[in-house]
Amino acid sequence: MTAALQLLALLQREGRLVDFLQQDILGFSDAEVGVAARLVHAGCRRALDQAGRVSPLSDDVEGARVDVHQGYDARAIRLIGTVSGEPPYRGVLVHRGWRIEDFDLGRTTPGSDSTVIAPMEIEL
Repeated sequence: MTAALQLLALLQREGRLVDFLQQDILGFSDAEVGVAARLVHAGCRRALDQAGRVSPLSDDVEGARVDVHQGYDARAIRLIGTVSGEPPYRGVLVHRGWRIEDFDLGRTTPGSDSTVIAPMEIEL
């Protein structure tokens, strides 16, 4: 769980993701939400770039016809729609999927509370 909390803390520090998700945006205009989303997007993307390299699981473009062979990795390929019989299957690539490589969040400080994903900020 510590790694997940480290990643969440990184996304908060770089992109203010938790602030954005915890904010009640119903009262904001689409333009205001769009501006905020661009800032959060840029920061979270920067955070992912710091943690590792994100690459697609498939080089095929979405919408391409693809084959799923016997023994496929069910963690990397999710079959959607009506699935019957045994592979091989032929279908349309709806989402290329993502894999993170060279993932490294750095070390945690011994004795620190890993559940604190963003410290309070107090101006003096």
